Amino acid sequence: MRFPLAMTTRIAGYMLKKKMERTARFPMVLMLEPLHACNLTCTGCGRIREYESTIKQKLTIDECLAAVDECGAPVVSICGGEPMIYPGIGELTAKILERKKSVYLCTNGMFTRKKLDEFKPSNRFFFNIHLDGLRKNHDIAVERDGVFDAAIDGIKAAKEKGFLVCSNTTVYKETDMAELDQLFAFLTELGVDGFMIAPGYSYAAVDSKEIFMSRDDIRAKFRAAEAMFRKYKFNTSPIYLEFLQGKREMSCTAWGNPTRNVKGWKGPCYLITDTHHATFDDLLNKTPWEKYGYGKDPRCQDCMVHSGYEASAALGVNAKLGDTLKMIKWQFT
Repeated sequence: MRFPLAMTTRIAGYMLKKKMERTARFPMVLMLEPLHACNLTCTGCGRIREYESTIKQKLTIDECLAAVDECGAPVVSICGGEPMIYPGIGELTAKILERKKSVYLCTNGMFTRKKLDEFKPSNRFFFNIHLDGLRKNHDIAVERDGVFDAAIDGIKAAKEKGFLVCSNTTVYKETDMAELDQLFAFLTELGVDGFMIAPGYSYAAVDSKEIFMSRDDIRAKFRAAEAMFRKYKFNTSPIYLEFLQGKREMSCTAWGNPTRNVKGWKGPCYLITDTHHATFDDLLNKTPWEKYGYGKDPRCQDCMVHSGYEASAALGVNAKLGDTLKMIKWQFT
């Protein structure tokens, strides 16, 4: 199976309940950012720059758990910043899992071995290690030598202890997709449980705009790598991949992956910051969603980010005949 059965059935049950209740908008993944501090200064990361004025601030564990309860999403992605330097990260993860949520802990992997004893394996918990290429190019992207080797060491340690591990890869204009093919082959040999992949997205706070791609660039690069997507166990859905390859159009559902950080509920989405809401309800109901998206807001023109469109695939937005069967087949292969 693509994902553990317990995780799949719980998420499917949540979605079915919401649809039976005719809920118009509901979250799928909470992007929880307990801090924005990081030990790296990755070229394509906007968080450490956008939140420079609050970089030393942190949410408390109680504030994080309140956000989990308030949002109600079945999946929590703990990100940042670097969440492995958050005090009590093991305790926070355990308490979210106690709420029957699935958790992806998004990390650069440098502290995985060191912090491993703070966690317990679960079929609803993944270490999500960010890798943008093999050793040389990944270390260039994160602006520090030795990060790739540390991340790989962490993956090995986690797998030895029985943890689920996936990788997350961002594709930029100069990314060599053949190199990524080699990366996924290597990670498969290490027993990594799945791979996520998405195009880089332009933050207002990132100066190096030339690393990002237009929609046409993205589609050309992902179409050229079509054979690679059939070779490895990608956790990226086939519907979203079709969108990236230009085989279909989709509408953004940014409300499906809301972001909570030290300043509040980030609105309207993971990338664009027009305001921070005090409550999730305010984010959901006071955001003029009709003003955002491709063809509406120029900031959305080249965005094909997973936090806006992977939720669309899961929710069946812009669905085509056969999509349900395609998703079921994908899950069980």
